[in-house]
Amino acid sequence: MAAAASDMEHVTVLLREAVKSLVTTPDGIYVDGTFGRGGHSRAILAQLSSTGRLVAIDRDPDAVRSAAGASDLAGDPRFSIEHTSFAHMASALAVHGIDRVHGVLLDLGVSSPQIDDPARGFSFRFDGPLDMRMDPTRGESAAEFLARAEERHIAEVIRDYGEERFALQVAKALVARRQSGRPVRTTGELSEVVAGAVRTREAGQNPATRTFQALRIFVNAELEELEQALSAALELLAPGGRLVVVSFHSLEDRIVKTFIARESRSEFDRRAPFAAPKAHRLKAIARVKPGEPEARANPRARSAVMRVAERTTEPFVAGAAA
Repeated sequence: MAAAASDMEHVTVLLREAVKSLVTTPDGIYVDGTFGRGGHSRAILAQLSSTGRLVAIDRDPDAVRSAAGASDLAGDPRFSIEHTSFAHMASALAVHGIDRVHGVLLDLGVSSPQIDDPARGFSFRFDGPLDMRMDPTRGESAAEFLARAEERHIAEVIRDYGEERFALQVAKALVARRQSGRPVRTTGELSEVVAGAVRTREAGQNPATRTFQALRIFVNAELEELEQALSAALELLAPGGRLVVVSFHSLEDRIVKTFIARESRSEFDRRAPFAAPKAHRLKAIARVKPGEPEARANPRARSAVMRVAERTTEPFVAGAAA
């Protein structure tokens, strides 16, 4: 995700650290799974040789149009972009005849142009249509979901994806408003309903924060897509290739942490106790948080966590001598 023009400028979090961790060879092939407005892509290209290659992916058509309209990217033969979800990166790369890469970068944050555009419906700071889809051309909007879902389902979404302790109260209020003939259709209306249902909130946090997060994650199937993307990246990485993931809330980071930990363990077949263990496929390299200067300058950086793992080249047995 990247710097955008005018009043929708996006400051890329952990930019230098992510690119340094990702690019291990300037002649390699890399994937930017979340192009945004091109901050990471431009920084990666700056590290590549004339024979290096970068394939960017984004499911937001605005991001793809941004790349197509950028002369520095559109004119670079090392760069290409595909309009799809990062969960489908294997098929996106197959279009270019690529089945192995040297690095995959996933920046899971919502970009500032998305948040700051009222028409996208991501933020309670602006009144606009309650959409929240990363790709507005596909799927069900948040308003459409709330207009048809049962109270129990709404409560589960808000509780599980937003970790909102007043999820049931919010769901009841939303359904009651819908039954009165006034279903929520805008971000302002949703904020108003949540404010009336959430009795207390942490100092400095808008009462609607967790509900907005939950609906966005659910509408875009973000956690499911992340799990698919991690598996796809692992299959694509060449030995020594890097997986770099920047997450911005605990649900995402938990999935990334668990995936890396699971793929970093050797597996023993209990049915054949004397057989050699199945080698682990990843090695955890680093966990990085933004420094205080970056967190102070960019509030959105405060919750960021970057995890780095490397595709292993040799079988590894836990406890073996180094």
